Amino acid sequence: MEPTQELVDSIYRERVLRARRTPLEEKLLLGPQLFEEVCGRMADGIRYQYPDADEQRVQEILQARLALYQRLRKS
Repeated sequence: MEPTQELVDSIYRERVLRARRTPLEEKLLLGPQLFEEVCGRMADGIRYQYPDADEQRVQEILQARLALYQRLRKS
């Protein structure tokens, strides 16, 4: 059973309102947590892409991808 557009809109609206109520200090603290979560997901993707890579190699690839992102962002 697919959710109705009305339900989807209602959930989205509630998420926006909740985000607006969140104090700025709390939002700032969430940044590092989100970065760690994204890095974890990227590492999982690297492990999937390179199943024979050990943890050190996974971290090297992750660091290279983050560096590439920084370079692309600056250009």
